Amino acid sequence: MVLRNIKPYTLCFSICLLPLLGIIVDMLFGNLGVDPILSLHIRLGDWSLRLLWLTLCITPLQTVTQWRGMSQYRKMLGLYTFFYASLHVLVYLWMDQGLVWSAITRDIIESSYIWFGLIAFLLIFLLAITTPLIMVKKLGKNWKKLHRYIYIASIAVIIHYYWQLKGNMAEPLFYLLILTLLLAFRLALWFKNRKFAKLMIPTTRKINVVKDESFTED
Repeated sequence: MVLRNIKPYTLCFSICLLPLLGIIVDMLFGNLGVDPILSLHIRLGDWSLRLLWLTLCITPLQTVTQWRGMSQYRKMLGLYTFFYASLHVLVYLWMDQGLVWSAITRDIIESSYIWFGLIAFLLIFLLAITTPLIMVKKLGKNWKKLHRYIYIASIAVIIHYYWQLKGNMAEPLFYLLILTLLLAFRLALWFKNRKFAKLMIPTTRKINVVKDESFTED
């Protein structure tokens, strides 16, 4: 009965916080395994990745269902992606490296997978700060072009994820398959819209129009 009174947006917002709540509970009860920092780092990264893919799925779902209200969920999921990604980075910088910038710099130089993680995070950060309506209005047509960088960020995330797992192909391939399907959908939609636009181009040829008088008044 209580759930009936909760708005879908509020429910979705709350659900996105559940992974963090679960992580906090495991921290308090010491259930993060033999290497708590590594476990914390990985779990936050995993949820950032999952939320990023959910964000990518919103546009195709909105296109299929014609429910424009889904755009608000895309915005929320995108910001939650940035939130979990920020915690993922914070755990690495603070808890893993102790904010020792010389060690962090050396680790970034020596670990190629971190490069791609950094690229992905910077792109997601860029998308997050341009999400507010004031930025949408300020950027105008360039806003959509900028937010297509989410696909570049997704590719960088997959590479980062694959190299971090040191050769484990199963999960990266799963996410790559979903990304490929999403890109194929977007490409098919682009071709469809392009074809429709060509059909709508006004013609200069003379067209004989036959007036239908079956419903005209005397």
